[in-house]
Amino acid sequence: MKSFVVLGVGRFGGSLARTLFNLGHEVLVVDENEEIVQEIADHVTHAVVGDCVDENVLRSLGVRNFDVVVVAMGGDLQSGILATVILKDMGVKTVVAKAQSELHAKVLQRVGADKVVFPERDMGVRVANNLSAENILDHIELSEEYSIAELKVPQKWIGKSLKALDVRANFGITILACKDGAHINVSPAADYTLTQNDVLIVLGKNDSLTRLRS
Repeated sequence: MKSFVVLGVGRFGGSLARTLFNLGHEVLVVDENEEIVQEIADHVTHAVVGDCVDENVLRSLGVRNFDVVVVAMGGDLQSGILATVILKDMGVKTVVAKAQSELHAKVLQRVGADKVVFPERDMGVRVANNLSAENILDHIELSEEYSIAELKVPQKWIGKSLKALDVRANFGITILACKDGAHINVSPAADYTLTQNDVLIVLGKNDSLTRLRS
């Protein structure tokens, strides 16, 4: 179990905090809005009303003792930057900051953010990929070059074994797992024969995944 602080409980911060808590981690959320804090209080370990850019508040909460602090405030770019500076000065081990633009990301990195995320942009990428290809069920971009995709078995692959398809050589992808309903087969054997009910979780270069779209 890891410990997290989430500063700012908007759509991104709230979803992140709830998910981390449901995964079994300790989660402290901080937000100035008392109503928002009350709404999420039952879905996290601790919920506190406070100013996310007040160093005294952050120190009193002992945020430097947590494994990760996520700066998730929206709206005012300056607040996120200031919070990042304060947290690193306090000695927080890992600061993850939400960015709204490439320039914002560069500034956050310059002032010490260990990782910068683009929740709106990344979700847009996933939705665009899901909408543009009927057989792509989900898509997670790992980098500009590689992604993980969840896809229906192409019609031409049904009834064939993984060995016969040799997808790594012929399609430039690696099959990480195969799902059939609730059953998940991680690293399926070479003699595994694909059916129309299978859903594949694959890793590959983005251009290779593009070629798999129907």
